[in-house]
Amino acid sequence: MNLDELIAYLKQKRDELRVQMNLGSRELRDEVDEEWEEFQQKIKNFSAKAELAETREEIGEELGELADDIKKGFDRLKKAITD
Repeated sequence: MNLDELIAYLKQKRDELRVQMNLGSRELRDEVDEEWEEFQQKIKNFSAKAELAETREEIGEELGELADDIKKGFDRLKKAITD
């Protein structure tokens, strides 16, 4: 999965959670938004690192870890919504 596909996938998951949370608490919606903002900021930081000649492999590993963290957070929120 390339970076654009990863971003699109995570955006879709975020949007799905937002729909599910439509009747949920504001606190959960805020948490999803905060996770998304953090992800976008880290993408910008990774881009800056890439400009400093870090290898694509290192950046890919870091993005993979970040994507896993975001996915776990979204899964945790989804579980909180459905419980």
